[in-house]
Amino acid sequence: MSPRPVTQALNEANRELDLTLRPSRFGDFVGQSKVRERLELAVAAARGRGDTLDHVLLCGPPGLGKTTLAYILAEALEVNVKATSGPVIDKPGDLAGLLTNLERGDILFIDEIHRMQKTVEEYLYSAMEDFVLDIMIDQGANARSVRLNIPRFTLVGATTRSGLLTAPLRSRFGQTARLDYYTAEELCAIVRRSARILNVDIEDEGALEIARRARGTPRIANNLLRWTRDYAQVRADNRITREVADRALAMIDIDVHGLDEMDKRILDALIHKFGGRPVGLNSLAVSVGEEPGTIEEVYEPYLIQEGYLKRTPQGRLPTERAYAVLGEPPPAVEPRLL
Repeated sequence: MSPRPVTQALNEANRELDLTLRPSRFGDFVGQSKVRERLELAVAAARGRGDTLDHVLLCGPPGLGKTTLAYILAEALEVNVKATSGPVIDKPGDLAGLLTNLERGDILFIDEIHRMQKTVEEYLYSAMEDFVLDIMIDQGANARSVRLNIPRFTLVGATTRSGLLTAPLRSRFGQTARLDYYTAEELCAIVRRSARILNVDIEDEGALEIARRARGTPRIANNLLRWTRDYAQVRADNRITREVADRALAMIDIDVHGLDEMDKRILDALIHKFGGRPVGLNSLAVSVGEEPGTIEEVYEPYLIQEGYLKRTPQGRLPTERAYAVLGEPPPAVEPRLL
């Protein structure tokens, strides 16, 4: 067999595995209790009226369950869900094809909705509000508008950067839900559930050790569980204890604080390369060999939340906790901008 079909088969298997780890009901969804309660109430009200669910905007960092909640909503409403992402919808015709193929009550899930083309977004306004789509045919003197009636549907938008959404689009969502990072206890429950699905023998302390290092994110917790499962299968008699989890995660450079290699490189650059003085994002990115956007969106939120880094008008600064985790004494006086 050629390598290409093998790779495709492995990718499909990984996608199927990822879907099995996603909860399909509100009762199986751990964490985000306020968001879950509001969505359950909205679903119950819509079903009681025999009406469609109002449009929902889900905001928050990657990996916290925005896509999972969209599929749970579809399951609770007993409707179909069509999923796409903002950058994929390149022109109005793409949007028209998606909307005209929906049935009444269906959910259209658009991930990274803030990255949608502005010309496409404007067509979405009338679709969300009046459930019609005005499409322009031809150009110049022959141009004419055709109005298409579309079924009443529910748009579920997901975004990691809600500040980039335009005001007209944001105002058309009936409900906005912000997802926050999970606690270690919530992630521990997620790890135990995933371990049961994966048929992994895991102790409570082993699950908690994985959860503590998962950066408050279920997706990362499941990824760490898969790696620890592989480690335990080969080197630990197929059982995950706290010691086994510690050795497995240390092998991929994730320490007891949940910091990985890039986190430590960022903190090391702030403390040693820049002497603890404020530094701009672009300079920091060059010093660690990473894209500025990746640092800002992937690494900084966790480092700021956990108190290792702070943003100031002058630039990024390491905190006393950053010095402590690297085993360095904090400066005697506040560093000043050069």
